[in-house]
Amino acid sequence: MNKNFFQAARETDLAEKRRLDRRGQMLSWLRLTTFFLCLLALAAAWDTGALEIYLVAVALACCFTALLRRHGKLFEQRLLLESHIAALSNFLARFSGEWHNFPVTGAEYLKDELPQAQDLSLFGADSIYQYLCAARTKAGRDSLADALSPFPADLALARKRQKAVEELITRPRLVLDLTAAAALLPDGHDTKPLLTALQRNTEKPYAGTVFIAWVLPAALALAIVGASLSLIGWTMPAILVLLQFLIAFALGRRTASAQKPLAAMHRELRLYERLFSRLEDATFQSPHLIALQTQLKAGGAARSLRRLAVLADHAHTRHNLIFLLLANAFFLSDLHFAHRIAHWQEKAAAHLGDWLAVWAETEVLLSLSTVGLVREMYAFPELLEDASPRLEAKNLTHLLIPEEKAVPNDIDATAGTRIITGSNMSGKTTYLRTVASACVLAYAGAPVPGERFRLSPLHIFTSIRVTDDAAHGLSTFYAEILRIKSMMAFKEKRLPMLIVIDEIFKGTNSADRLIGAREAISRLTGADFITLVSTHDFELCEIESDAAPVTNWHFEESYEDDKLLFDYKIKEGRCTTRNAQYLLKMAGIME
Repeated sequence: MNKNFFQAARETDLAEKRRLDRRGQMLSWLRLTTFFLCLLALAAAWDTGALEIYLVAVALACCFTALLRRHGKLFEQRLLLESHIAALSNFLARFSGEWHNFPVTGAEYLKDELPQAQDLSLFGADSIYQYLCAARTKAGRDSLADALSPFPADLALARKRQKAVEELITRPRLVLDLTAAAALLPDGHDTKPLLTALQRNTEKPYAGTVFIAWVLPAALALAIVGASLSLIGWTMPAILVLLQFLIAFALGRRTASAQKPLAAMHRELRLYERLFSRLEDATFQSPHLIALQTQLKAGGAARSLRRLAVLADHAHTRHNLIFLLLANAFFLSDLHFAHRIAHWQEKAAAHLGDWLAVWAETEVLLSLSTVGLVREMYAFPELLEDASPRLEAKNLTHLLIPEEKAVPNDIDATAGTRIITGSNMSGKTTYLRTVASACVLAYAGAPVPGERFRLSPLHIFTSIRVTDDAAHGLSTFYAEILRIKSMMAFKEKRLPMLIVIDEIFKGTNSADRLIGAREAISRLTGADFITLVSTHDFELCEIESDAAPVTNWHFEESYEDDKLLFDYKIKEGRCTTRNAQYLLKMAGIME
């Protein structure tokens, strides 16, 4: 998707916002003018007693009410438009590099037992999660985190997601509409409290009061009509009002407990209803999106949420004490709404969790579509069913490096080990991260930044960002030993693995490093593994294995006008150059 599309759309929305601002100012002045004219008309009518002026005052009051409602709708329209502009700005931030400021980083998903997440920048500041995440709900964010796993859990689901994401990429306006509407939800909105409250009691607790709820208000209405026509006195209406008030008071705790959960989420329910309506009204082609849409349509999700939102609006108005007293004294409103809530629970509460799960999955798809919406070059990986390891990529780049700066590289690997040598800053670590993180994206169902990508199921293990742990008494070297140990333990399961080790055993002296590295590489070379190992030790280029091929690849630098230059392209064979002394001289440490 071209950057120009998002820029043009943002300029259009900003122009529309300016138009709405002008309209809002005009409505504010009209509302204020109408209000004062209404007051003047009432004062004149009171002074003169003229019926015509009273009618004018009533008409002005009606106009004021209409303007108030129109201004409220305009406010909602403006709020959605601002959210739309923010969504467009977020897409543009991914082009400019300002996405690093996105507040949702996924740092809470970093775990000590999953070092791959830190090594590959899956979660946390400046991470793939931060770059991709369009999820607003807690369930959606959790689902996206689950999808970004170094272990291929469900290739069938990944393929379904691929088709859905591919369709969403061709429909950027739908993506923007859904993202903008969802952004109006509270940040990290957790729906569990609502689900718990609505599914806690799905039986009708007020079955014995249905008759009372309808008959008493009807009797009160007849009594008021009769008293107005002087057919009966006003004692009977007063008794009925008092009786209804006492009934409402007696049942108040029960009716309030039924409505309390809704009162806290009346606005959120309206937003979910809007999201479900947008999904139900869309026309989809991919099987996964059709299946999600069918789940919503089959249960009438949007319609049911609309009804629940009406009930929630009433529950929210209970905070107005005067309204609460009058509505119950004359209509037994709490009892009526308690019946309606119980009826809704009976018909729809069991489906609410499924509907919200549909939205969480939709948020995952919206997030994964970001790659194709921002990148000019991307490819949907071919997920192979091969039992033996296979990994092939053409012009692959790292998602977090701006496209115009990223240098593409290839890989065509089967079972075996690749020893990657190269001088400092030549691109070894970035290459390792690029390959491994692209595998994670592929298993999630996302496109990858590259021309072509094919891979079989590979369990990804890494040793890249290894640091010491003073709190637990671990040195950097021993921490890396534990990483290598976990790889060797997992290989006993005989499952295909992608093993990525950057500068193996860098935390110890060269003699011990060479001995340990030779042994580790030998044991991590086999028919079930693709092993990528970077090193500065050229001696490791001599390693051979009978279990699987060991090949050499390298990055190199060049010098021009006494300047150090890198092309960041991987090449066959071993490295023959060094640049450490040059860098030391540049830093003024060596002469």
